Amino acid sequence: MNTDPLVTEKKIPLSQDSLGKRFKMIIDSLPPESVTLAEIRDLIGQDGLMLFTAFLTLIFMVPVSIPGVSTVFGTAILLIGISRLFDRKLWLPSAIEKRVISTQALRATLNRSLIWIDRLERISRPHRLRWLTSQGLMEIVNNGALILGAILLIAPFGFIPFSNTFPALALLFLAIGLLQQDGISILFGHLANLATIIYFTALIATGGAAIHEAFQYFFG
Repeated sequence: MNTDPLVTEKKIPLSQDSLGKRFKMIIDSLPPESVTLAEIRDLIGQDGLMLFTAFLTLIFMVPVSIPGVSTVFGTAILLIGISRLFDRKLWLPSAIEKRVISTQALRATLNRSLIWIDRLERISRPHRLRWLTSQGLMEIVNNGALILGAILLIAPFGFIPFSNTFPALALLFLAIGLLQQDGISILFGHLANLATIIYFTALIATGGAAIHEAFQYFFG
């Protein structure tokens, strides 16, 4: 029996394993019945904000996500982006921190979503397109992209297919890219943000045309 006191303390070694294994350890360490955003943050650690961001996006990688979660998780990611942009410690409002989510539903959804981490881990390579991971202007652009992706995730289109998946995918690419210092992944994140904007624009245009036709039908 190992009696080393250093291994008896419950601790998730986030810096020692592959991304997939890290996420699986976090999922397995969630409380049995319910969990708050603060508890998830504490499991990952304040220093793992990009890991935290990636974790929060996983729930939207399946066709049907838990209702109402995009606003909570999107707000948290928005605040992470702002804290990075202004180089401040992450602050979360009490109402966001204490939002209770069913662990059973969350764990089931996250386990189904781990395939995305496995895919990204296979193609992600550190130090590609290094200029996209540089400090200064690109750092501001990348943090701005995180903020944009979070705003798009919060947008009230959750009942429409892929309206959460597209911005979450952008955020996942950006988070993994910043975590791995992989410019290709970051580039995909920017492109996914652009695709989300195009998709939302098409939705708004289609909805506007439908409303106009309905108005013409009833009152024209």
